Parts: sequence; C-alpha cells; structure tokens
Amino acid sequence: MSQSSSVRQEYEVVLEPLLTVPLERELPLGQRLWQHGWLRKSLILIVLAVLWELVARYQNNDLLLPTFLQTSSALYSGLISGELLSKVGISMVVLLKGYLIGIILAFALTTLAVSTQLGRDLLSTLTSMFNPLPAIALLPLALLWFGLGQNSLIFVLVHSVLWALALNTYAGFLGVSETLRMAGRNYGLKGIRFVLFILIPAALPSILAGLKIGWAFAWRTLIAAELVFGATSGKGGLGWYIFQNRNELYTDKVFAGLAVVILIGLLVENLVFATLERVTVKRWGMQR
Repeated sequence: MSQSSSVRQEYEVVLEPLLTVPLERELPLGQRLWQHGWLRKSLILIVLAVLWELVARYQNNDLLLPTFLQTSSALYSGLISGELLSKVGISMVVLLKGYLIGIILAFALTTLAVSTQLGRDLLSTLTSMFNPLPAIALLPLALLWFGLGQNSLIFVLVHSVLWALALNTYAGFLGVSETLRMAGRNYGLKGIRFVLFILIPAALPSILAGLKIGWAFAWRTLIAAELVFGATSGKGGLGWYIFQNRNELYTDKVFAGLAVVILIGLLVENLVFATLERVTVKRWGMQR
C-alpha cells in the first residue's frame, strides 16, 4: 500500500439550517407574569382583603370587625382630611430620631468591641443584661427621668434598636475572613479606618439584617409606647390615634390606623431595605 493511499481525504459536510425550529421559545404569559415579585405579593394582599371582607360580612358586627370596604373608607377619609398624615408625621419624626441615635451607639459599641478586649467584654455584658429586657418595660422609668415629651419615647426606641443591631453587626465582624483582615493590615489600615474600609463592607449582609430587625423593633415599640403613653408634648402620634378611636368606639378608624402601620412597614421593607440590598450586597455578589 502506497503512502498516498493511507492518508484520508479531507471533506466538508454542509449543514442545512433548521428553519422549522424556532430560535427562541417564549414562556406562556402566565409564567412570565408570575416571575414578578410585586405581582405575587399583590395577589397575596388581594386574597387577604377578600378573606377579611367575607369574614366581616359573616360576623355582621361593625363594632367588633368592620369590613375591608369600611376600613378603606375610613382610611381614605383620614388621608384626605390630613388627620392620619399628621399623626404619621409625628410618629416618624420621633422614630427616626431614636433609630439614628441607636445606630450611632451600636456602631460605636461594636467598633470598640472589635478593637479592644475591654470593648468585647463590655458589649457581651451589656447585651446579656439589656437585650432580653423589653423596651416598653423601661417606659415608666423614662417618664420619671425625662418627663412627658419626646425624650421618653426616644429613650425606649434607642433601647429597642441598640442591642439587636449591635449583636448582628458584631457577629458580622467576627465572620470576616482572615484574608480580608490581612489585606487591610497590609494597606496599613488600623482602628476606625480598618472598620470602615474592611469590616463594614465585608459584614454588610449582617449589618443590613440588624438594621431591619432594629427598624421592626423600633416601629413596634413606638406604637406600643404611644398606646400606653399617649400624646407627646400635646401631640399624639399614630398609636395615640388608634387608642383614642378605640375609646370612642370608632373601630373602622382603629383598623385604618393599624392598616397604616402595616403599610408603612411594607413600604420601608420593599423600598428602603430592598433597594439597599439590591445596590450593595446583591450587586456585589454577597447575597442571592
């Protein structure tokens, strides 16, 4: 056999295009709509509203349980008259003051804890003492120390935010890898600069979780404190609005006030914190 006959001849197979198979296959309209989170959550709210309406009509007692439509009418009237908006404004001013002070104190305490042994012992001791203590239980003492006014409410709000945020932040700091710590030390970062540029970005998922928990605790504490404490400096907030209408047996307005509490919680969760997570930890690949 000659050498030329052992070499296989090259050839090319021309493939015909598959014109009968579509290149893209669209999902059904229902599946595409179901992929939107806002639509799924809206559907859940609609189902809950329908159930509420049915149960209230079956109960047939407006004093005990007004219907969803009656509550919606009371909510609309309160918003149009401006009464509910003014109550929400009063509550939000007090809440933001206590929330911001709690954040500042929590970061100062956790910075001290990751810097010195005394700070770690201080954080561990204080959180063990005060974290199990309900914030509303401190309200009588706050009234004695700060009198009738916003300062008493701010004091209990700081207590409700401080310990949950400090614990989550410190746990996040402890979870930062040693590689990132060594990288920060190689760049000469120490003290507060080490915390700001290394620990806080790496522990941001835990910090955001602590911020959400602190917000929920502060919001609940404020409404409960206003229900017990009443008006601050002659001005009542959203909790006082609920308490006052309960005394006057306006149950639809009571439910309208509760609905505003829920709506504010949903807005803060889905707009503020969801946006923060989307532009930080999810964008950086630290969270799914």
